[in-house]
Amino acid sequence: MMLSLQAKGCHNINLVSPTHVIPYILDALELAVGKGLYLPLVYNSGGYDSVETLRLLDGIVDIYMPDMKYSDEKIAEELSGIKDYPKVNKAAIKEMHRQVGDLQIDEQGVAQRGLLVRHLVLPNRLAGTQEVVRFLAQEVSTNTYLNIMA
Repeated sequence: MMLSLQAKGCHNINLVSPTHVIPYILDALELAVGKGLYLPLVYNSGGYDSVETLRLLDGIVDIYMPDMKYSDEKIAEELSGIKDYPKVNKAAIKEMHRQVGDLQIDEQGVAQRGLLVRHLVLPNRLAGTQEVVRFLAQEVSTNTYLNIMA
C-alpha cells in the first residue's frame, strides 16, 4: 500500500495512532524500503507515547505530529481519564524533537522532516494553551511549528 501511494504522488506516509501496531509497521517498512519506498514517514499520535517506544523509531520516522492536549493533570484526568498525560506528553515531545529537530519544509512547502505539534484550544482555558506554548518555546525550541486548532 505504501508503494502504491508513493506511485500515485503522495507526499508522505501518515501513520495515524500507530503506537499499538509498531512491530507490524516496522516489518512492513523494511519490506517497502527494500522495494524503493522513499517518502517521509509521519508518526501522527495523540501525544501519549512512551519514550521507550519512540526510541524504537529513532532514525525511522521523519516527521512527528503529536497532539498536546492538556497542560494540567487534573483537567487531563477529568476530560480523558489520564492523569499523567502532561508528564508523559512532555517527555514524548522532547524525545520526538531530539530525533527529528525542527520542521523542515521544501521549496514546494511540503514538510520533509521535523516536529509539528497540534494543539486544540478548549473553552475556559481548559487546554492550558499558554502553558503549552511556553513549554515548547522554553524546553523544546522557539522554532517549533504549532498548529493551533479551535
